[in-house]
Amino acid sequence: MNIKQYVKKPIIIHALEYTSDNLDDVYKFVGDKAYTSNGNLFIKTLEGDHRASIGDYIIKGIKGEFYPCKPDIFRMTYDEA
Repeated sequence: MNIKQYVKKPIIIHALEYTSDNLDDVYKFVGDKAYTSNGNLFIKTLEGDHRASIGDYIIKGIKGEFYPCKPDIFRMTYDEA
């Protein structure tokens, strides 16, 4: 087996932290890729709909796709540009 190591390419992404009072900003950022159901926010991703919790970051990927990311993973992966 020939396992190699890889480093993630440095790319700039756009992201918005979802808080209890910025749902309008989330809709402006994500557009029709976000909706609420039973008080929960969902993001339509390439892998299906994912629930976003307060404190999660909503990320716009390099191909224009959106997805939620837990804050601890976000902080380990990204620095503010």
